[in-house]
Amino acid sequence: MAINPRRAFKLLREDLQTARHRDPAAQSSVEVALTYPGVHALWAHRVSHSLWIRGIKLPARMLQSATRVMTGVDIHPGAQIGRRVFIDHATGVVIGETAEVGEDVVIFHGVTLGGVAMTPGKRHPTVGNHVMIGAGAKVLGPIEVHDGAKIGANAVVVKDVPCGNVAIGVPARLIPKSCNDTKDDDLIIDPAYFLEEPELYI
Repeated sequence: MAINPRRAFKLLREDLQTARHRDPAAQSSVEVALTYPGVHALWAHRVSHSLWIRGIKLPARMLQSATRVMTGVDIHPGAQIGRRVFIDHATGVVIGETAEVGEDVVIFHGVTLGGVAMTPGKRHPTVGNHVMIGAGAKVLGPIEVHDGAKIGANAVVVKDVPCGNVAIGVPARLIPKSCNDTKDDDLIIDPAYFLEEPELYI
C-alpha cells in the first residue's frame, strides 16, 4: 500500500494547526513547527505508524527510538493516534503499543497510557474523542476512557471512565457529568485545579 503524499502533508499540517489552536502561547506556525516537541513526536509517529502497519517494523522502531531521544516522548509505532491530537509540553509522555487515542484529544506532559501486564494482546487504554488527560496522569490497562472525559493531573486511572466523567485523585474517583455538557474549549482546563470542590468544574 503506497503512502499518499498529499494526504500525509494534509495530516501533518492539521497537527500544526491544532497546536496553534490549543496553545495560547503559540505565536506562529513557524514557531510551532520548529520548537514544539509534542508536534515533532506526533509527526514522527505518523511516519513510524505508517511503516509499522506495512510490516516495516525495525525502521519504525528505530524512528521511535530516535524520536524519544530528541523529544522526550515515547510513542510505540503500533499505537493508534487520531486526528487533531495535541501533546502539550510533551516531556515524559509514554503511549504503549496497543493504546488507541481518538480525535481532538489533549495530552499534557508526563502522561502514561500504559499496561499492567506483560502478556500479548490488548493491554493499553483506549481513549475516546474530546478527552483531556492532565499532567502526570497514569491511565493503565486495557480500559476505556470514553468521549468527553477529563482526567486530572497525577490521577491514576485503572478503571473505565464513562462518557463525560471527570477522574481525579489516586486512585482516581469519578465525578459524573453528562456527555451533552462537554465543551471542546474546556479541554485545556485541568479538573485537578478544582480538587477541593470539583463540582465547581462541572
